[in-house]
Formats: sequence, structure tokens, C-alpha cells
Amino acid sequence: MSLRQLVIDAWSWLNYKPVMADAGRPGSRAFPELAKTWVPPHELRRLAAYKVLASYDNNQAGQLAAAGGDASALERRELGDAANLVDTALGYLLGSEQKVAVEGAEHADEVTPRPGAVEAAAVQDRLRKWADKELLTFRVQQAERAAVLLGDSVMVLAWNPEKQRPTLRVYDPGFFFPQWGDEDEDFPSRVHLAWELPADDDAGLTARVRRVTYELGPISEDGESGEDGAAAAGRRYPWEPGRTSNMTCYLTDAEWLLEDLKNGETLDRLPMDKAAYRVRPDGTELNRLDLLIDFVPVIHIANTIPDGGEHWGRSILARVLQALDELAATDSDSSAASATTGTPIIGLAGARLPVDRATGKPQELQVKAGAVWQLGETGRMDALDTSPQLAELRARVDHLLERIAANSRVTAAGLGTLEATEVPSGYALKLALGPLDALIGMMRLAREHKYRLLFKMVQRLYQAGRAEGWAAGETLPARLAWAPHTPTDRGAVLEEVVKAYGAGVLSLETAVAMLLEAGYPIKDASQEVERIRAKAEQEAAVRMAEAAARRGREEGEDQEEDDGSASAGVGKVSEREPVEAGR
Repeated sequence: MSLRQLVIDAWSWLNYKPVMADAGRPGSRAFPELAKTWVPPHELRRLAAYKVLASYDNNQAGQLAAAGGDASALERRELGDAANLVDTALGYLLGSEQKVAVEGAEHADEVTPRPGAVEAAAVQDRLRKWADKELLTFRVQQAERAAVLLGDSVMVLAWNPEKQRPTLRVYDPGFFFPQWGDEDEDFPSRVHLAWELPADDDAGLTARVRRVTYELGPISEDGESGEDGAAAAGRRYPWEPGRTSNMTCYLTDAEWLLEDLKNGETLDRLPMDKAAYRVRPDGTELNRLDLLIDFVPVIHIANTIPDGGEHWGRSILARVLQALDELAATDSDSSAASATTGTPIIGLAGARLPVDRATGKPQELQVKAGAVWQLGETGRMDALDTSPQLAELRARVDHLLERIAANSRVTAAGLGTLEATEVPSGYALKLALGPLDALIGMMRLAREHKYRLLFKMVQRLYQAGRAEGWAAGETLPARLAWAPHTPTDRGAVLEEVVKAYGAGVLSLETAVAMLLEAGYPIKDASQEVERIRAKAEQEAAVRMAEAAARRGREEGEDQEEDDGSASAGVGKVSEREPVEAGR
């Protein structure tokens, strides 16, 4: 390979794979679907990388290599190490749960709520109800597993007039084809979702390609002003009531027959005169349908923070893919060595071989339990011992697993391969998990803005759909709150919170938030704060009542003592009076 042929891009870590060189070649046995005329040439490497990564996840990397011409790859032993690494990283990323949190909502239950806190709490409650109805936790896990495995994932929002709420759908990143312009740094103004529909002979349908396009463009001049505020000059959107915009998002959903496409008619150049547009249930043709929003409701999630000038994420398997190949090769060698160890190769000298009565030829000896071989006086039996080689191969497997854990930053402690006796203290375990903490922090940072954008779009779709309870106004910032990814010392956190709150250096809201992050089963922080304050007020009222009753009893006892003293004094005087009178 010359320097001119050396490719360094977001998927150059796959250059060592021979099948990657054939990704865009017509007639490729490994990637036959990428040779279609509608696939843009610059997308071939990305789509090929997705297929290679998916093969590792399904223990089919050997089959893919064999399809590329390596016949010996069919003997490869793949035992699920790649899928285990992906699922482990995904579990740490997601934590035990995820919640929708709106900034300021935690102050709504205070005695004197902060400005906007009540509104934030109401929006948070409505977003959480939407998340429950749309199975947000399930959708997030769908999207995030694809992002961790492939490096990218795609989520699409759409307003459903029947359900009166935005719907959320997860797409394979191989269907995602953004059209980046010169001025599009973070968000493309045009996005294609495209995939091939196979032929259906029973239904009489030939192979087709379907393309769903979201595109930002000027509001058409034939727009009529009405309740939505649209006009030829522009439109006022409910989330920006004081500003007029002349941009809107158009939706086009169409199909093309593969036989009608010619060379050069790629995804962004499909002939519109041969398109068959889809129709909504209400009869509306999806040909540049005005969605009445000024944004593209497509969210692209990258697993890592892209390099400058790049837009795609990197798989968790990217930097350890060759180590996974080495591990599969070692497992294959171990399987072969274990066969000769369990059923060793035996050499016999001076043995009397049994004769087959039918053919008169000596029979082959078999190594099995209960076998008896007759040896002559000078006979000898030698067995080939391959157990030392098997032990070395097992040690190499452990070494490769340690390298994979270290280079992927999931760590041996994170993968669960670290022996408990090797961790002398909790502080040592914390240090061992340091790379994992940094990895999860980076992965969550790469997603922070995307989920904020998702909830902003959800609120604006509710406003555009004029749903009940969603008035016009500025969109409130909301985010996806993640649970801790590693176990915490809840006892130490509780002791710290009790001391700090008792000393008055922490507010009750902050104390409850710390307990929530530590993993205590608190469903809602604001409700927990309200319950704690109500219980404190109740206990204070009981203490005041008990103190009042105690003071009443003490005053009563003092009064009785005073009355008794007065009575005793009168009796003494009456006894002395006769004496004094006698005197």
C-alpha cells in the first residue's frame, strides 16, 4: 500500500480488514447490498463498518471473513466476547435508571418557590408522562445499544394527531444519510432516511428503495395566513411568539423502483418524475408536506465526541477489534488442543491388532473407556501430552482479556474479571475503576446536548400541535438524568449528608439530591422534600404539644405545693393562739 492509498478517517481502524477494500466493488460477496446504484460512494465505508461491527456482535465475524475469501475463517471460535463488552459498556452508560429533569423543578415545593419553579415542575411532570407513554426507557436502550456497538444511532420524532402527542422511533444508523452543507456545522438542513424494500413475488412487487426526506426551506408563497400564523412573509411559531420566521420543515416520503434507477442517480439525485409518493391515512400526499416547525425532528446520537470536522462516533469495539481477533484465534487453538488433551494421540509398538473377519484387514484402534489392547513382550505405548500447550493457551486468553479490558477502558473490575482478593480496600477499587469513570463521563457528555435537544423538540411539537396544557412561550431546558454507573458506599454518603445537613451547610434539597444520586429508592426529589418537611412540622407540633402539657403539669404541681404550704401555716397559728391567749 502506498501513502496515496492510505486512508485515515473515522473508520480507518478497520483498514486491516481485507473485506473493507471490497466494500464498494461490484460483485463483492461480503457486501453485495452496497453495490446498489442509489448508495452514495462516500457512504460505502461507513455502511461497511456497520456490517463488520454487527458481525462481531452476532459471532459471525468468521463468516464475513470467509465471504471475503478467507476459507479458513469458518473454523474460527467466537464465544461472545464482543457482545459482552458492548453490553457491559451499555449497562454502565445507562445506569440503573434514567429520568427526565427540568431545570428549576426541584424548587417548586419550597415555602417560597423561586420564579418559574412551578412552571418547570408542571413541564417536568408532562414530559415524564410523555416518556411513560412513549416507552422512553425502552427507546433509549434501543438507540444506545446501536450507538455503543456501531458508534451512531438515530431517533426521529413525529406529531401524531390521533394520539395528540409526539411519537418516538429509533432507526438503524445505516438508514441515515445527512446532507451536510457548507454552513451546517452541527445540524444538517436536509436529512434522508433511506433503505431498500425487497421484492415480493406474491404481492407482485419488485425491489424498491424508499426515501424519507426532512428538509428546511423557505415558507412557500402560497401559504395562507390562518390560525397557525402562516403567511407569505413568514410565520410566528408558538415557542418564539415575538419573532417571525420564514423557514419551515418539509417532509417527503417516496419510493423508486430499482430497475428505474440508472448509474449516477444516487440517493440525493433520484429522479423525482419516477417517484411514487406515499399517502397518509387522511389522504394527504407526502410530497413536501409542511410540518409547521422550523427544525428537523431527527436526532443523531454519537457514541463518542467526534473529532474536529467529523460527525460520526466511534464504536466501543474500535480500538480492540484486533485483540478480539487474537482472542478468537486463541480460543480456536485452545479448542484444538483440548481435543488432543482429552483424547490423546497414542503410539503403539508390538501391538496385536484385531482383524476384521469380513475383510481380513486389521481394524483401527479407538481410544475409549474400557478399551483393551494386547501388546507383545516388547510392546510399548506412548501418549502425546498436550496439556502444557493447553495451559499456555488459557494463560494467553487471560492476557488478551486483560489487554481488551485495559485498552477499551472498561477495566477488569468493570468486566468482572478482577478477583476480589486483589482489591485490598474500597479506595483501591475506586482507583481501579478510574478509567471506566472517565469513559462513561465522556460517553454521557457526548449525549448530553442531544437529549436536551430531544426534549426541546418534544415540547415544541406539543406547542405546534396545540395540545392541551402546552401554551405558547419559551421552551424550558430539560435533560436526561442518569443514575450512578458504579455502586456507591451509601452508608458513607448518608453519614456525610446527615452531618452536613445537621450543621446547616447543606440545604434539604441538596441533601435529598445526594441521596438520590447515591442510589436510595427516592422516586421524586421534590415530593421527598415535601414529605420530610411535613413530617418535621408534624413532629415539631407534637413536641410543642408535649412541652405545653409538661409545663401545665409542672405549673399544677407548683400550685399544689403553694396551697399545701399555706394550709400548714394556718394550722400552726391556730395551735399557738390558745397558748398566747393563756399567757
